[in-house]
Amino acid sequence: MLRLFIAIVRRDLKLALRLKSDVLNTIFFFIVVVTLVPLGIGPDQQLLRMIAPGVVWVAALLAALLSLPRLFNNDYADGTLEQMLLSGEPLTIIVIAKVFAHWLTTGIPLTVISGLLALMFDLETDVALVLMSALFIGTPVLSLVGSVGAALTLGLRGGSVLTSLLVLPLYVPVLIFGAGAAEAVSVGISATAYFLIVGALTLFSLVVMPIATAAALRIASD
Repeated sequence: MLRLFIAIVRRDLKLALRLKSDVLNTIFFFIVVVTLVPLGIGPDQQLLRMIAPGVVWVAALLAALLSLPRLFNNDYADGTLEQMLLSGEPLTIIVIAKVFAHWLTTGIPLTVISGLLALMFDLETDVALVLMSALFIGTPVLSLVGSVGAALTLGLRGGSVLTSLLVLPLYVPVLIFGAGAAEAVSVGISATAYFLIVGALTLFSLVVMPIATAAALRIASD
């Protein structure tokens, strides 16, 4: 299973490097969304500090949605997904590997860039670090939950819109507690409880979502 996991992750990372435009589009979209908010709201530093965690998290959520089609669409189109289903290998391990590769090319870049964008909102160092930590812990939920929506809408016309409708309500808990961690630190409250909840959401998603995604992929392939 470990060899299978490593092989799938390596393969997806190589494909991501070949199709750099998909990864760069996600990152560019994230930067643009976060940058436009201060331009629309104005130069009020206190207001910008207050809304910064929520803005960054919403932008990360939308960027993750934009990147979901590349999870399975290419493999579905060229027949690779069908070969994976027929290989006899554990499909849940394949799903976890693909989601992990998606997180490496989406969640990690967004987390790193959020630290730079925090400077634009004039966030204090401790708040920016908590924001980055919350994104690091919480962005796997965006990939794991998004994989279910991507699998359910695989091969459907307008699948990306349906994916958004299915996935967005499920993103709400991690959005609330992820942004709440940085907001709590900014007002002098410990963020431990928020981190524990976000971590619990990630662990729950890691257990449940690959199984649901594997079942959805089998349905889509029939």
